[in-house]
Amino acid sequence: MVKASSVKRLPSGRLKYNGETFPGFNKVQRTPGDTKKFKVLAKKGPDVRKITFGDSNMTIKKSNPKNKASYCARSGGISGKDDKFSANYWSRKMWDC
Repeated sequence: MVKASSVKRLPSGRLKYNGETFPGFNKVQRTPGDTKKFKVLAKKGPDVRKITFGDSNMTIKKSNPKNKASYCARSGGISGKDDKFSANYWSRKMWDC
């Protein structure tokens, strides 16, 4: 975990962190060609952390309400569902759980 002061704001308005650019704090973006599907630069108070989540080989089928209910039930028991620095938090947020 690092402090937000170590993140640089580029002239384009994007953020640079450890050689990677992000659209902003707490904004999810895709990671093409990586082992994870999404990444986010999470900020909680003065602390910042890069979170990667989602299997790049899986497809999301949100159109079926049963899929959403099943995922929300499964992921609800995993720790970190209320912590911005956990992958489970961001995955549940993408599914609107």
